Amino acid sequence: MKADRYRWYSYGREAASDERGVLTLLHEKVDQTLFRLKEACLAVYGSRLVSLVVFGSVGRGTPRFDSDIDLLLVADDLPRGRLKRVHEFARVEEKLCPWFEELSALGLDFSLSPVFKTPAEVEAGSLLFLDMIDDRRILYDRKDFFASYLERLARRLRELGAYKVQEGSRWHWVLKPDYRPGEVFEI
Repeated sequence: MKADRYRWYSYGREAASDERGVLTLLHEKVDQTLFRLKEACLAVYGSRLVSLVVFGSVGRGTPRFDSDIDLLLVADDLPRGRLKRVHEFARVEEKLCPWFEELSALGLDFSLSPVFKTPAEVEAGSLLFLDMIDDRRILYDRKDFFASYLERLARRLRELGAYKVQEGSRWHWVLKPDYRPGEVFEI
């Protein structure tokens, strides 16, 4: 067993008498982290921030002690190019650094995995958004921008007859069951 995992379970056992208590503490720390993340993003991006959405295991509500926090950040006037966007986001990470150090001392090793989009880039679509239809936590959504986008996407998927196929802990989408080779369709 990893030392960090042992430290986390030891901390959890001191604060809670059973496994359920440990999971409750984990979820509390995740919620506190997401609140701080939202506040840091608002401080850095200000009125440019459009949406902040968590997906992946944290968005599904199944985080682990070492989960990465998959994050979609939608903002106006993002710099062109991933590296410039990452550089700007580093200010968010700097604000969260003391909190992540506290969590690390407890054996919680969260990391941030951001995806950056402008509103126009969201409207252009991405297959990444398919998994956010069912599993996401919207932390911030100015004028319901991203929630409205997901509603339109879900409606289009229903029109196509699309469905999600679950295979154990994995899944995939069948986007158009009556697809014919060579056929072109839009999601």
